[in-house]
Amino acid sequence: MGAAVVVAALVLTGVAAWWLRTRNGAVRPEGGGGVPASGVFDRLGVRPADADLTVVQFSTAFCAPCRATKARLQQLQVTRPGLAVVHVDAESHLDEVRELDVRRTPTLFYLDRDGRLIGRSSGAPRPDELTSLVDAQVGGRVDDPR
Repeated sequence: MGAAVVVAALVLTGVAAWWLRTRNGAVRPEGGGGVPASGVFDRLGVRPADADLTVVQFSTAFCAPCRATKARLQQLQVTRPGLAVVHVDAESHLDEVRELDVRRTPTLFYLDRDGRLIGRSSGAPRPDELTSLVDAQVGGRVDDPR
């Protein structure tokens, strides 16, 4: 009987770990063709009308995946002029974190030019998926201006 409980616990743990790993960093599109973004983004100084795609990244100071995601977004900005990125310190904006249901960092919100929320991701986004999403919204890569 005890062995069966241990085996069941191990199987459940394995399934839960697999499920979390598949969702980590995955971009989840918002339903309904883009939900109007709440005033929370206005309070954070986000101006989606200035770019084809605005990515709002919530992160914390000691989050290694946050630094990697920030670096990837900066690389994309160099060759995709229609991309704007806003970095938000989650610890300094707890009201906004609660309102947007940010449960881990990095959490990214993707806003179109009209300020509609078109997707979000929790955890470091997969580089190829992030690049595809950006390219679909702002067009493909342009040559590095440097």
